[in-house]
Order: sequence, then C-alpha cells, then structure tokens
Amino acid sequence: QVQLVESGGGLVQAGGSLSVSCTDSGSTFSIYQMGWFRQAPGKERESVAAISRSGGSTSYADSVKGRFTISRDHAKKTVYLQMNSLKPEDTAVYYCAASSWDYGLGREIGLYDYWGQGTQVTVSS
Repeated sequence: QVQLVESGGGLVQAGGSLSVSCTDSGSTFSIYQMGWFRQAPGKERESVAAISRSGGSTSYADSVKGRFTISRDHAKKTVYLQMNSLKPEDTAVYYCAASSWDYGLGREIGLYDYWGQGTQVTVSS
C-alpha cells in the first residue's frame, strides 16, 4: 500500500527557491515511478515533473524546465522537488503521485494510481 504525504510548501517571493518533499509510509516506494503535479485555483491539474523507478530518468513540463529538479531517495522513501527562480504563476497546490506504469516514464495524470493530499506553494510578486 502506498501512502504519500507532502511537506515543505509555503510562501516565497518571486525569484526565490523552495523545496517540497513527499514521503511514502508504505513499503513499496521503489517499484513506482513518481511524479509531481500542481493545480492552481480555477485551473486543471497539470504535470510538473516525473522520475523513473531508479531515478535515472526525469521529465519536466516546459514551463518549469531549467528551474525545477525532481529527485528521489530510496532509503528515505522520499521524492523531492527543488524549485528555483520561482514565479507568481508557479502558485498552486503541489501534489505528488505514484505510478505503476511499466512502459516508460510518463507524466499523464491517468497513469498515476496514488496521490498525496497536496501542499500549498505561494509565490508573491
């Protein structure tokens, strides 16, 4: 069973940095590829980044490429999202998710089986 808990959200000024993390309290973290998604008020949930089971492959949305970095620590059963050069448009609730998809690294929402509760990230201008 996968139980994901995000932490680390908060308020930051534009241009600043913030890191969010997501820990799996279950025992099967290593068999899932992991993703970060976000949802701003009045908008649909969108993919931000994904990382393969091994951590050797990553994929990013164009809007965050070069600014955000996804990583994972198997020993801590945690996936991280380091966010730099933040912009007001990055303001959203950020969710982590786990996928058992076996056919390559994917960022589509429908591929993800388990979701955390979300953590708020607010970027002020």
